[in-house]
Formats: sequence, structure tokens, C-alpha cells
Amino acid sequence: MKRFNVVHQTNYAYPYPVQMQAHTLRLRPREGHDQHIESSQLTISPEANLRWIRDVESNSIAVATFTEPTDHLWIETVTIVQKYDESPYDFLIADDAVSYPFSYPLDDKVALTPYFWNALNSDPKHLDKWVKVIWIKEQPIQTFELLLLLNRQIYESIRYVKRDEEGVQSSSSTLKSNQGSCRDLANLFIDTARYLGFAARFVSGYVYIGPNISAPGTTHAWAEVYIPGAGWKGFDPTHGTLVGVNHIAVSVSLLPEHVPPVSGAFWGLPDANLEVSVWVTEIH
Repeated sequence: MKRFNVVHQTNYAYPYPVQMQAHTLRLRPREGHDQHIESSQLTISPEANLRWIRDVESNSIAVATFTEPTDHLWIETVTIVQKYDESPYDFLIADDAVSYPFSYPLDDKVALTPYFWNALNSDPKHLDKWVKVIWIKEQPIQTFELLLLLNRQIYESIRYVKRDEEGVQSSSSTLKSNQGSCRDLANLFIDTARYLGFAARFVSGYVYIGPNISAPGTTHAWAEVYIPGAGWKGFDPTHGTLVGVNHIAVSVSLLPEHVPPVSGAFWGLPDANLEVSVWVTEIH
């Protein structure tokens, strides 16, 4: 088991006082057999009323409402997380799904329907050409091997860049520019996996990248694929690895744009200034 301290600061500064509307905060990590929250503290300025809910994908969400005008919005979370998934390769795949292609069990398919390929979400032409770079369809291959090849191909061929613009690039834009942020690379992985017939979803959270990194970082994103027998397995194309003990999941979603850490609106003059800082440190 490993323990991590996660500090996430979000600071909005406004040129003149504004009236805040309700804000949705997706900042509390998910909990399960592989990830526990030891302690968590949420601080907001100005003072806000909080209402906690779980969304349709069981993400823990805080809805903050405000009463008085303000010229700033400061949100800080300090969370200690326990991680137990130190052996991400230690899993079994159902016999019927070891070799690709395979068919999902009917009960699983019904529940997973939203996470399958939808031609309305992406153009299959560029994905067909992209898949041929990764794997020749006539060649037999194991399911997990194909997913590892896809993960590795994105890591080795698409250049990671820090991108401050909002939103997520389409897969075609990422392939055309040959670069993208972590959320863009995760989106390309998801689109490709769905095109190949897998159920896949987007994950946002944090990643621990080593003890020598002292500068503030940002949130991180990766993909999960549902594999019969193994369940949801995470793939991080930004680092070319399986998701394991150093990844801290906060939110999962059908679409990347559904899980920003902080979202909301205000009444007032535009030109707000935003600063976001994240620190992930291991507790020994």
C-alpha cells in the first residue's frame, strides 16, 4: 500500500465583484477496493453552502452555492489517499475474451452500451487508417496484447504537450497535428478502443511522477477499458503504462467534457484570471 498527499488549488480572480452561480466540484477521489480516502479537506473562499451528490456514474460531486458578490473564488482540497493496486498486471481475463475479437456477455453489453462506438462521435475513416498502423487485422492477437499495442503506439508516436485551452481535441485533430495533452491522448485511445469493439470510458484524476518534482503540476487523464473477467482496466497513453498505484482516479465519464474539476458561471464583467496548481507527494 502507498499513501499520497494531494493538494489541488483553483484560484479565480475577477477585475470587479461578480455574483457567483452554483459551481460543481469534482475533486473528491473515487473509493473502492483499490483506493481509499484517509482524510479530505475542502476549503472555499468566499464561504459557500455545499450539497454532496453522486452523479449517474457514481462520481462524488459537491455543488457549491454562494450568497454575496465577490472578486475572487479560491478552492483548495487537501486529500490523503491510500492506494492498493501495486500489481496492475495481476488479473485474469475470461476464457471467451482472451483472444480478439470477442463478444461481451449479453448482461454486460446492456450495461456497457453507452461506452461502445458511436459513429456520431467520431469519423471512422481516420481511425481505420490509424488502426492499420497498430495491427494488421488478418493477424491473430490476444485482447490484452492489442490494448497494450494501442497504448504504446500513442505514447511513442504522439507528442505530449501541455495545452491550457479548454476542451478536448478530436481524434482526427490529434492524429493530424501529431500532438496533444493527456486528455487528448486519452480521448484518442478511447475512440480507437471503441472503434475496435471495446467498451471504454474517460478518467480524470492525478498521477504521482516522482519525488524530484517540486513545481506544481496539473490534473491528469487516462482511459479505462472493460475486459470480461478483469473489469475496468486503466491505460495511460501519456506515459505508455497501465494505470496502477501511482494513479489517483477522481471522476469517470462517457465523454471527457463531462468531468472538469470545477465548473460553473457568474454574473459580471468578463476577463477572469484562472490559476490551477496541483501537488502529489508520497507519504513514507
